[in-house]
Amino acid sequence: MSADNTNRIRSKPPAAPRLDATDRKLLAALAANAERSYAELGELLHLSPPAVHERVKRLKAAGVITAVAARLDGEKVGRPLLAFVHVDTTSWAVTRQLLKLTEFPEVEEIHTITGESAMLLKVRTANTRTLEALLERIHAIEGFTGTRSYVALTTYLERGPSPELAADAIASAAT
Repeated sequence: MSADNTNRIRSKPPAAPRLDATDRKLLAALAANAERSYAELGELLHLSPPAVHERVKRLKAAGVITAVAARLDGEKVGRPLLAFVHVDTTSWAVTRQLLKLTEFPEVEEIHTITGESAMLLKVRTANTRTLEALLERIHAIEGFTGTRSYVALTTYLERGPSPELAADAIASAAT
């Protein structure tokens, strides 16, 4: 997949496809270790490798699996400082300017949020000086009025959504 496909900005969340218990177990297994072969996954799920492959293909086509990516250690790649930056804007319409933030390689995630700030950024930099330089570049974008930064001291857990918890919530809501 090209970077254009994997690093795109979503304008609206797609409708959630129906996932059965086997899909959720498959997603949990892939989230834990995406390097597993279809044969290994088949053993875990009591399915044949081709059946697992078809499920993975269907989940990719439905947009449930959006990418398979390596998790990089920020410290080992020269960006040990993890920070979350609240960005204030002059109006909600200015948040469209967030497209300019995608040009900054330090920015890992961009979220529009409720509350006092308009956006929340997850960023990684080499040190406080490079964080300050990034903040300076953000302030230079028209319409951004302020930032508040929170530096993570230690990360104990960093993961994506759990497909198993979603199944529990759906089951609870049905009763």
